Amino acid sequence: MIDKEDIKKIKEIVGEFLEKMTLSASNIDANFSVIEPSEAKPVTDVVNVSIKLDEPQILIGERGQTLFETQRIMRSVLNKKIQKIFYLNLDINDYKKKKIEYLKDLARELADQVALNKEEKELFPMPAYERRVIHAELSQRTDVVTESRGDGQDRYIIIKPR
Repeated sequence: MIDKEDIKKIKEIVGEFLEKMTLSASNIDANFSVIEPSEAKPVTDVVNVSIKLDEPQILIGERGQTLFETQRIMRSVLNKKIQKIFYLNLDINDYKKKKIEYLKDLARELADQVALNKEEKELFPMPAYERRVIHAELSQRTDVVTESRGDGQDRYIIIKPR
C-alpha cells in the first residue's frame, strides 16, 4: 500500500524527473486513492499526480500522446524506485480532466441527436481511454447504444439508436 512517505518521495522523484527534462513545475500535487477490488482485479493503489507547467504543450504533445508516454515512463521509474506496484495517473495543467469533460459533453450531445433523428453517428478515431469515457457516459441511456469499430489507431465509436 502507498503511504504518506511514499507520496512525499513520489513528489521528489517527479520534481527531479522534470528538472532532468529542463522543465520546472510551479506546482506538483500528488495524492492517492484505491481502486476497489473486483473479481477480475485485486486492490490497486492509484497515485494521481497533477502538475502545473508554464509551457504544458511540451509534455502534453499532439492529442495527449506525449503525456501518455511520459506517464508510462514515470510509472516505471516510480515503481522501481519506490519498490511498490501502483497505477499512475499523470495530468498536466488539467489536460485530461478537461478532455474527459469535453468527451462527455460530446457524447451526450451526439446521443441526443441520434435519439431525435434515429440516425447513427460516427465519431473520429480515438485512443482506448477516450472510447471508454464515451461508452461509460452513454451506458445508462436506454435510447442509444455505442459500439467500437476499426483497428488500432483507426478504432472509433458509432452511436446508434436502440
